[in-house]
Amino acid sequence: MIDAVGCRETDEMDDEQLLRYSRQIMLPQLGIEGQQRLREASVLVVGAGGLGCPASMYLAAAGVGRVIIADDDRVELTNLQRQLAHTMTDLGRLKADSLQTALNGINPHCTVEVIAERMDSGWLARFVPRVSVVLDCTDNFAARFAINGACVAHRMPLVSGAAIRFEGQLMVYDPRQENSPCYQCLYPAESPMEEETCSENGVIAPLVGIIGSMQALEAIKLIAQTGTVLSRRLQVFDGLGMQWREIKTVVDPECPVCQPVKGYP
Repeated sequence: MIDAVGCRETDEMDDEQLLRYSRQIMLPQLGIEGQQRLREASVLVVGAGGLGCPASMYLAAAGVGRVIIADDDRVELTNLQRQLAHTMTDLGRLKADSLQTALNGINPHCTVEVIAERMDSGWLARFVPRVSVVLDCTDNFAARFAINGACVAHRMPLVSGAAIRFEGQLMVYDPRQENSPCYQCLYPAESPMEEETCSENGVIAPLVGIIGSMQALEAIKLIAQTGTVLSRRLQVFDGLGMQWREIKTVVDPECPVCQPVKGYP
């Protein structure tokens, strides 16, 4: 099911929009040109849960012109501890529809499109080339590998986040850059990895807000072409100790995903 709700775009921002985004426009690193880039951009957010809620809410509030939300799960009571776009009245509702309602309430100038289907290579191939950047807000390796493969194939920037217990991770994978690794360079699919989920291991509520909002920030920087994007640097956050640790990353020359696309065997 695909549904879209939003306002028809015009060529220039009106007075109400200029006032709405005035605190961003006054930033010399953004300005009116950067705000216009946001307005013309499209972002695919895969996952409407703990990370997808804050990420998409900040993207809509910041003035991104179109946000595509992909998720086929439904709102459960256990989600409400951290997925702040959903409320008690949304229980049993599709998360993507619930989040769409929240974004429409935040900013009617943002067109919100919903993909309430199980993720597969077919719709990834259709939608990834249509956007400016992809946000991976999922919680399992299978989805992350599929999203990474589609982004590499279409040379699409990918902002990846993860959160569990008190620990978070954040990184930008940009296949447009020759020396940028992909997700599978860091996490080979053939290596044994233990799947950890919030339902089994728990997660502290504000953690997803920290990582999700930072995913939105990295997406905004990519779109507005400003600042230093978190490429080739994995940020690891320890919420208990309130510490960030940065790990330098490199391309795996034998990566079966990104190396063939870049012209290597």
